[in-house]
Amino acid sequence: MTLFWLLGAALAAAVLALLLRPLLRGRSEQRVSRRDANVSIYRDQLRELDADLRAGLLARTDYERARLELEARALEDASQEAVPAARGGRRAAFAIGAGIPLLALGLYLAVGNPGAFNPAADPHAITAQQLEGMVERLAAKLRESPDDVEGWRLLGRSYAVLGRFADSAEAYARAAARSPHDAQLLADFADALAMARGQRLDGEPEKLIARALELDPANLKALALAGTAAYARKDYNQAAAFWEKMLPLVPPDSEDARAIRANVQEARSLAGAPPPKGAVKGGVTGVVTLSDKVKKQALPDDTVFILARAVEGPPMPLAVKRVRVRDLPAKFELDDSMAMAPGMSLSAHPRVVVTARVSRSGNATPQPGDLQGASSPVANDAQGVSVTIDSVVR
Repeated sequence: MTLFWLLGAALAAAVLALLLRPLLRGRSEQRVSRRDANVSIYRDQLRELDADLRAGLLARTDYERARLELEARALEDASQEAVPAARGGRRAAFAIGAGIPLLALGLYLAVGNPGAFNPAADPHAITAQQLEGMVERLAAKLRESPDDVEGWRLLGRSYAVLGRFADSAEAYARAAARSPHDAQLLADFADALAMARGQRLDGEPEKLIARALELDPANLKALALAGTAAYARKDYNQAAAFWEKMLPLVPPDSEDARAIRANVQEARSLAGAPPPKGAVKGGVTGVVTLSDKVKKQALPDDTVFILARAVEGPPMPLAVKRVRVRDLPAKFELDDSMAMAPGMSLSAHPRVVVTARVSRSGNATPQPGDLQGASSPVANDAQGVSVTIDSVVR
């Protein structure tokens, strides 16, 4: 049995690598300990169900129902990750990365054959084709029990992580028709429907998002999608407003919070919004250029992060601005209005270093292969600072 689970984990990793490669070239953040604990719990519960079935304590129909409920809980754990305010492929990559491992476990518990565990079992019993088959068997079960809301929700998630977004949207539609007041279900439905329509949130997906927020104004995924929809139609003030509502819902020092704040700042900048009242009027100004020796390694749409860090102080950036490679050379101004966290203001640190980095993945954390450059230490109100991007992150 141990060999089976090890091979299953290897298969899941291989599937993840194939699916995420075209969507996300940055690092993938793993939460192994929590996932392993959950897998262990669900496996123990499965053994108990098998033992009850063999002992005649459970009828076959009750056994199948209990196994499906167990699988639904497994996938529910996988869906508890916060939804960032990212757009396009990054959102799809996140959904796939969070859902695939427990999806495989869940579907096996729901429609697989746990009784096949024995020393002589084929170690390659679960293949990609069989995983697809499990999803189809789950769909067949739901045709026999069409009022099973949790089953349709599960099927929607299953199709989504397999990239079958049209099928996912249809499954979510069936679930939503039976549970129209479930805000999370409506948000998931909107996301799947948008992906099926070429990542377009306008029209029916946006109506579903609005309905979800009516039911639950603090639904994290609905707020993220609402902001993305507003951003897509160039309503940057509304996009920033939706994303700002997400900040109290995530840990303030988390990567999610930093990404949300960066997106809010970008939207505010595009909207031409004035800096917050009381913000420093000066700050550091200068220009970022891209050296000819690394220019061929950058693409026009690659993200460029321009940030200031304290010479003596915490490593967190004090102010961040984001542009594109096509905008270079680019003038910049960094001040307290761009602070990443309360109390982390540029004006509170007398000397700073300004860094500029080209990120192919759009990830704020440096990755091998990124291009970067930095200034020498300067005053926090220095003018005309020059930063040249001329080296590769190793």
